Amino acid sequence: MSHAQDAALGHDAGHGHDDHHDHKPAFFQRWFMATNHKDIGALYLWFSFFMLFFGGLLALGIRAELWQPGLQFWKPEFFNQLTTVHALVMVFGAIMPAFVGLANIMIPLQIGAQDMAFARMNNWSFWLMPPAALLLVISFFMPGGAAAGGWTLYPPLATQFGIGMDLTIFAVHILGMSSIMGSINIIVTILNMRAPGMTMMKLPMFCWTWLITAYLLIAVMPVLAGAVTMLLTDRHFGTSFFNAAGGGDPVLFQHVFWFFGHPEVYIMILPAFGVVSEIIPAFSRKKLFGYGSMVYATASIAILSFMVWAHHMFTVGMPVTAQLFFMFATMLISVPTGVKVFNWVATMWRGSLSFETPMLFAIGFVSQFTFGGFSGLVLAMAAVDINLHDTYYVVAHFHYVLVSGALFSIIAGVYYWLPKWTGRMYDEKLGKTHFWLSTIFFNITFFPMHFLGLAGMPRRIPDYALQFSSFNEIASIGAFGFGLTQLLFLWIVIKVTFLKKGAPAAAKPWDGAEGLEWTLPSPAPYHSWDVPPTVK
Repeated sequence: MSHAQDAALGHDAGHGHDDHHDHKPAFFQRWFMATNHKDIGALYLWFSFFMLFFGGLLALGIRAELWQPGLQFWKPEFFNQLTTVHALVMVFGAIMPAFVGLANIMIPLQIGAQDMAFARMNNWSFWLMPPAALLLVISFFMPGGAAAGGWTLYPPLATQFGIGMDLTIFAVHILGMSSIMGSINIIVTILNMRAPGMTMMKLPMFCWTWLITAYLLIAVMPVLAGAVTMLLTDRHFGTSFFNAAGGGDPVLFQHVFWFFGHPEVYIMILPAFGVVSEIIPAFSRKKLFGYGSMVYATASIAILSFMVWAHHMFTVGMPVTAQLFFMFATMLISVPTGVKVFNWVATMWRGSLSFETPMLFAIGFVSQFTFGGFSGLVLAMAAVDINLHDTYYVVAHFHYVLVSGALFSIIAGVYYWLPKWTGRMYDEKLGKTHFWLSTIFFNITFFPMHFLGLAGMPRRIPDYALQFSSFNEIASIGAFGFGLTQLLFLWIVIKVTFLKKGAPAAAKPWDGAEGLEWTLPSPAPYHSWDVPPTVK
């Protein structure tokens, strides 16, 4: 261990050094005016946890209605509000903040930085989230209810809703500002605050994927802001951007929206690739296979993600040449993704594997995400997509990518780094139970939806033909099982974090783990790297 690391671990100093290390501000100051990257990361993670349960409740409202044909509980317009707000909450309130939380805690630890580059801006970018979430929640109580045009907010439907739609537009603006500030912070931290000796090609994969994701966010968030601003002026200021009667074009909104929306899909999955690329080598006890190709594959995915947006629009009547271009570009983006899957499998190949909870979730991620990718390739074929567009096949596809993809990787990351954050080992038996229940119920929920879609059941509808009833019943049972299983996750985390139960964790609880974060004691000190470590 270098002198710098020695110093950073507080080996050389007396009581005063350690005192300074763990000097925490008073409660209000610490949590409401937080500038410490670990505290802000914790705020992000708890916020996203809360939003995950709120979004999950909305989803259970959807599945309760779809339990049987006919209208059971909700009016069709309220059902549409459920689908819309569920999606917005899950994307902007659960998945993205969770990844930003992981980035906030782990990036400074992994690169040997004292904190994030802009500590106060970091605090601000978090505190924009709760008011935005509140706007989405209270939109349900407005005259006319919440936005109900799907999370894509397509006009002309979106120009006709009541004030709930305006609150949604406002919420999207605020969340976008938060994302942009968070991204600037991550980019500056990674580029400027690395420990001496840590070259770009020595960066942990998690830092690489987040660096590229941050650039994506800065590129596309203003595009979304433009789209919803035009929507707002169409609604209230007499413009006709998307109104055909005034010379506008509703399809223009789709082009602008999906130019944001498709890179957004990769914004939610690239950090997941990073988390999994940290976990699989640790539990295979090998170095990550093809590190360089992983970095270049991540960059290729990011660049290509700007060239595929109109595959969401094969049914709008684009020229055949445009359809062909977007079809081939979409197939092309599966190549760098395939490189990643190959590298993860090659890392595990002949490794000394052990199957602790983080590894189980990582393997669950790789297998089910790959499956979701294949159904995406099916949808990439324009002729097939015209048949399957807006059916439950699409719902099945993107939930395989976003639940067993993004969500599973977040959970894997939490289990993997929890000992480092809390200084205690979580309950392994409960963790494994959580994994198996989650995986089984997830597949019971979303696998039948492929068949529903192939048989032609449209999405975002509260009622359906009798022929779809058995698969819907299975999916609803799975959804309630999956939702309840996440309460077990909450209990596992509370047990370690607040009740301080569990064996004390070593500085390096996983023997295959590598990286600077494992040279710090567990729990990581409040001020981690007073003296930057030197990377050999």
